[in-house]
Amino acid sequence: MERVIFFDGVCNFCNASVNFVIDHDPKNHFKFAALQSDFAKEKLTKAGLNAEEYSSVVLIEGDTIYTRSTAALRIAKKLSGLWPLCYGFIIVPPFLRNWVYDVIARNRYRWFGKSENCRLPSPEERTRFIVG
Repeated sequence: MERVIFFDGVCNFCNASVNFVIDHDPKNHFKFAALQSDFAKEKLTKAGLNAEEYSSVVLIEGDTIYTRSTAALRIAKKLSGLWPLCYGFIIVPPFLRNWVYDVIARNRYRWFGKSENCRLPSPEERTRFIVG
C-alpha cells in the first residue's frame, strides 16, 4: 500500500518532521510531497477536498485520507523505536487530540519559522519525494 505524507513545504517545523520521519522509517513506508505541489493539489481535489484548506500534515494510505492528529498518529505507528507506542493516543477523542494539534499548527510559523523554499532532499532521499 502506498503511503504519502503531504507536508507544508515552507514550514520549518514540518520540514524537521519530515527529516524525523525519514530518520525513523528504515523500511521506507512513506513517500513525501509538499502541499504546495501540483501532485498534492490534484490528489486532494480528486478526493473531494479543497487543497487550499490544508496547511499541515495530510496522510494518504491507499485510498484513505487522514488529517491532523490522526495522520500524525498513523505516521508514528509505522516508525522505528518506541514511536509506535504513541498510536495508543488514538483512543483519546479526536476533538481533544485535534485541539492540541491545532494549537501547534496555528503557531508553527511563529514558534519555528518559515522558509521561502520547499525542502530539498539529499540524492539518496530523492526517490522518496514526489515532485510536481
